[in-house]
Amino acid sequence: MELNILHLCPSLMGLYGEYANLTLLKEKLELLGVAVNRKTAGPEETPGFESADFIYMGAGTERSQKAALAALLPHREALKGALDRGAVVLFTGNAMELLGAAVTDAAGKTWEGLGLAGFTTTETDKRVPGDVIAMPSLWEAPVVGFMNKCSVTAGVESPLFPSLTLGFGNERELGAEGYVDGNLFATHLTGPVLVKNPDFLDVLVRRVFQCKGWTCPDQLPDIPYQREAYAVTLRELRAPGK
Repeated sequence: MELNILHLCPSLMGLYGEYANLTLLKEKLELLGVAVNRKTAGPEETPGFESADFIYMGAGTERSQKAALAALLPHREALKGALDRGAVVLFTGNAMELLGAAVTDAAGKTWEGLGLAGFTTTETDKRVPGDVIAMPSLWEAPVVGFMNKCSVTAGVESPLFPSLTLGFGNERELGAEGYVDGNLFATHLTGPVLVKNPDFLDVLVRRVFQCKGWTCPDQLPDIPYQREAYAVTLRELRAPGK
């Protein structure tokens, strides 16, 4: 079994240790006997979407986000083609915003998005940093993470997290957050989110196995101490006064 991971614009979109999402995904897959090829595509390079099985982009500053968008726009049909043939895609942090129809920056300029979803994002002058507890739609365990955004994303019809018990969602406090459509997953949560959430990692691993036509074991191997760390984080975020 062999899998190709493609990391988009890591030099631009690498805040909050987001590269660790792929480090842990690779480790998990290797525990399952998968040979993982991990490649990157910088802003001046043509992404190898045609051979990618898992495609990832992390968070960046508002400025680097626009540079990453400009780099990807000429290749959006190839990205859509990768999704259509079964690649799994995860965008975290403000990379999520690039998937929509448009992003309007704080100065009022509108940037055309990749158009893989119909939602739109408007940047504001209010930054919202803070911890988050999110309730997923595809698995049972709450998700923990961190968010630091200055935007509102409207028109999400299929949120990855229908509600939050702590933090700011796509449009409002404790509202729905993220986006999911088939193999396309997106969330503003950083942290990095797959390191903090073993069940989210498992969902993506199972989805990859499904898309590759591989048989996935009923019980997936755990990364040492990941579940213990998750339990501590969730307990602390739920503590009175948090």
